[in-house]
Amino acid sequence: MTGLTQSNPFELAPGSDVPLGVQLSWRLRALIITGRLTTGEPLPSLRRVADWAGVNVNTVRAVYESLEVDGLIYSQQGRGTFVAEGVAAEPDLESIALEALQRGQSSGQDPRDVAIVMMACADMLDAGEQVSAPVAEPAADDQLEDSETIEVRRELRRQIARLEAELTAYVRDLPELYTATPRATARITGVDELERTRDTLIAKLSEAQKAAEQRARREGEARRGQADAGNEGPLASAKKWWSSPPK
Repeated sequence: MTGLTQSNPFELAPGSDVPLGVQLSWRLRALIITGRLTTGEPLPSLRRVADWAGVNVNTVRAVYESLEVDGLIYSQQGRGTFVAEGVAAEPDLESIALEALQRGQSSGQDPRDVAIVMMACADMLDAGEQVSAPVAEPAADDQLEDSETIEVRRELRRQIARLEAELTAYVRDLPELYTATPRATARITGVDELERTRDTLIAKLSEAQKAAEQRARREGEARRGQADAGNEGPLASAKKWWSSPPK
């Protein structure tokens, strides 16, 4: 190969705490679920991938079998292995992941530590569970009210806590709105006040979501422009290697 040497995106890290097979599986899965590898696209032979990754063929075979069990790829006798149909590609996953890593780097964190914490949190969440802030404990005055009013206040506090947790995801889009948002605390005792706080949060969340959609469109256009200019992310580089590895 002439000119600059392209680094091997499939070269694994033997000293990592993550087993080699898992490292390889994650890289192949990332290519598939982000749509870098598309439905029907052929996968390289076991031996070829083993050479790229620096592992034995049995390790690659186990990875391929795991991906097939999960419905991401399929094999045909005598023809080879291909990306399966029906895989819902999410191209934005790469930019989401890179943004999280970049934010970690900007605060002085090792990107691998950011990934470890993300994986730990994901494993501890129940399926479909949303990340949320702790719900405020009821005030002592609850004991003096009838059970129906107490339950209404508790439900309003739960709603406020969920809305506050959702708003934290949009602090980049409308920071001034979020910092100005009243917080749900035990000092808010009246149902009317809790309802006003909830309604204010709903309005701010709606505005923040619209701002986030506009930002996503701008960033999408910017990413497309970068892709056209050849400034692409690591998965794009991995796909290029996949298609035409250096000799």
